[in-house]
Amino acid sequence: MEPIFYYRHRRVSGEEVAFIRQLIAGHPQASRRALSAKLCQAWNWVQPNGALRDMVCRGLMLELHRAGLIELPPVRRRPPNPLARRRAPAVVEVEAQPLQASLGEIGPLELRQVRRSGEEGLFNSLLDQHHYLGYTQPVGEHLKYLALAQGRPIACFAFCSAPRHLGSRDRFIGWSPAARRKNIRLLAYNTRFLVLPWVRVAHLASHLLGRVARQVSRDWEQLYGHPVHFLETFVDPARFHGTCYRAANWVSLGLTTGRGKDAPTDKPTRPVKEVLGYPLCRDFRERLGAL
Repeated sequence: MEPIFYYRHRRVSGEEVAFIRQLIAGHPQASRRALSAKLCQAWNWVQPNGALRDMVCRGLMLELHRAGLIELPPVRRRPPNPLARRRAPAVVEVEAQPLQASLGEIGPLELRQVRRSGEEGLFNSLLDQHHYLGYTQPVGEHLKYLALAQGRPIACFAFCSAPRHLGSRDRFIGWSPAARRKNIRLLAYNTRFLVLPWVRVAHLASHLLGRVARQVSRDWEQLYGHPVHFLETFVDPARFHGTCYRAANWVSLGLTTGRGKDAPTDKPTRPVKEVLGYPLCRDFRERLGAL
């Protein structure tokens, strides 16, 4: 089957386009959303956790419609975009009494994954109030962690899906473009790490990085149906040295180009960041390079 259309690295053949036309013709009263769900079911197009890839499928059908290859029914309703009108997280007050002690003196630490839990609001509030980048709602697969000492929150971690293209990381892993497209979901990107400003505990940051690295793959698999084998993050050299990451055995992979994925030129349009990575298993290259 010769492909006649490409969407997000998926090759769509003429036979598949003909199938979509037949699907639309066979359900003349169906909405675009209903047609997308039916196509996902027909193609068994599902996420690792079993959920339909509905949004990706809708995007594909819309692009085929715009290209004149299929004709979708008219739009019936335009639901509001929650990302465009998202409000800042509600402020949750916490005890800000200074905590200055050694790591052994603050007692056993808890590390809780709080995505889809009653503590998610607290996590969002702390990041929004105390991280220099604030809180941004992640898109796609993501996890949120609260670290607590003696019942008090002391730190936050956020992880989400990794960027599709990252030259220094891709060279370090050594995977092919096809393997990257297949296995990029097996990476997680540490988007935020915050130790609350009133916490002064030596070696706490690197200790927590080690703790979360031992837990994140298991939690990811529980929520999304697949593990992760590699962690990555960006560090702004103008602000930070990444000392706690290095102390936790994260390795420097190189620098970004300073260009986003849709940059119109080859010139940097944003600050250049250092890329740090942390393999979660010894055979990560074999697992990530498998086709």
